[in-house]
Amino acid sequence: MINEEKIKKRAIFDAMSPRRQKHILKKGYEFWDPFQEPKDPIDIRRDPSKRTSQMLVMEFLQSKSDEKYTSAYSRGVLEIAVGIINNDDRFIGMYEFSQWYKKLLEKEVESK
Repeated sequence: MINEEKIKKRAIFDAMSPRRQKHILKKGYEFWDPFQEPKDPIDIRRDPSKRTSQMLVMEFLQSKSDEKYTSAYSRGVLEIAVGIINNDDRFIGMYEFSQWYKKLLEKEVESK
């Protein structure tokens, strides 16, 4: 560590409250780095199309703009979007069942 950094480190330490100084000393003053870069924010999960769950929900609900939908409907859309993006088995199962059920209805309606 450069001499100037040591002086700055000591100045930062001396300006702290005794309680905070004690905490640093307990872990080891030599290991403490007041110049540490902040950590990156948590990754925002995206689907293969590079959309977040919020983007997907907004896009879907905007496609329904001519239809009225309830807040329960929009909450359900958000819940399944987050579940699918997080690859949660519960939501993957609901999605796959919905696809299967739609095909079943289309096949049965065509045959009548």
